[in-house]
Amino acid sequence: MKQKRVRIIKEDGTEVDAVAPVILSASRATDIPAFYSEWFFNRLERGYCRWRNPFNGADSYVAFKDVRFIVFWSKDPRPLVHYIDRLEEKGIGCYIQYTLNDYEEESLEPGVPPLAQRIETFKMLVDKLGKGNVIWRFDPMILTDKISIDNLLEKVRNIGNQLQDYTEKLVFSFADIASYRKVKSNLEKSGINYIEWNEALITEFARKLSVMNRDCGWNFKLATCGEKINLDQFGIQHNRCIDDELITHISWQDKLLMDHLGMKIKTPTPCLFGNAEIPDKAIILDDRHYALRTRNNRDLGQRKFCGCISAKDIGQYNTCPHGCVYCYANTTTDSAIRSFNRHNPLSETIIK
Repeated sequence: MKQKRVRIIKEDGTEVDAVAPVILSASRATDIPAFYSEWFFNRLERGYCRWRNPFNGADSYVAFKDVRFIVFWSKDPRPLVHYIDRLEEKGIGCYIQYTLNDYEEESLEPGVPPLAQRIETFKMLVDKLGKGNVIWRFDPMILTDKISIDNLLEKVRNIGNQLQDYTEKLVFSFADIASYRKVKSNLEKSGINYIEWNEALITEFARKLSVMNRDCGWNFKLATCGEKINLDQFGIQHNRCIDDELITHISWQDKLLMDHLGMKIKTPTPCLFGNAEIPDKAIILDDRHYALRTRNNRDLGQRKFCGCISAKDIGQYNTCPHGCVYCYANTTTDSAIRSFNRHNPLSETIIK
């Protein structure tokens, strides 16, 4: 989907071109909910932000006038609890991709709050937004000389048992260390003896996770993020983290958003000889409505095996101070902390 462009007037009175997205991603590049919520909601009120391209360093502007939906990504989205009402007032829908891992013992995520607090935050957000609006991610799954497949599964079991009544889905990926030189370097400098996943290890993990999902009575939808391997035999799907189907379930009564997505909202036609016929690919919304997708919204600018639809991400790399040892979005933790210390919640961009 091509992004609409508009002219906006900045705070200093100058006029500039800006992209005007309908769906925002906040953000794959940094943890906006944890560290930059005040900035984000300040910018939402101002009507625009300035975004820096991570590949060429060029600045551009993003106008918020047409925003109808936001996908948040976070490991500590507790600050959002205080801001959700603002989105409702503006008629903006949202859901949260909540990465809730357990690497406390191994200190792979030194800057995140204690696990118990993060689980409490998950439940608070579900109470605020609804069960389907907070998605559990255990991402990435990491193997080391101290973390085996069975260790990982026990970590998943512990969290899953506590979230059973609060989520419908578990999304995960397998750490691909070799593809990110800086991640490999940071792990080695930290003395982490990682083990690369291969097809046999992935298959073993998937089989055991599928059995656990059944035996624990969770019946979560299981899905991988950005993975090539097909795990259909274990009931594990390829995920769309920015998902037009989920957005439709949440906000199907927003006509502007549905038009943007190419979703046609239909009412079943009564059938003379039985129940109304509903097309096989229909997205069931309630007893009287379903949606039909009329176009493919996949974002071709993402990784080859990413299923996300098009959205404008407004994050900035090298700004997340969680300090996760495996992070691909930071060059080093120290550089991210230095960036964070320069943050001004009143500025146009996350980091000047």
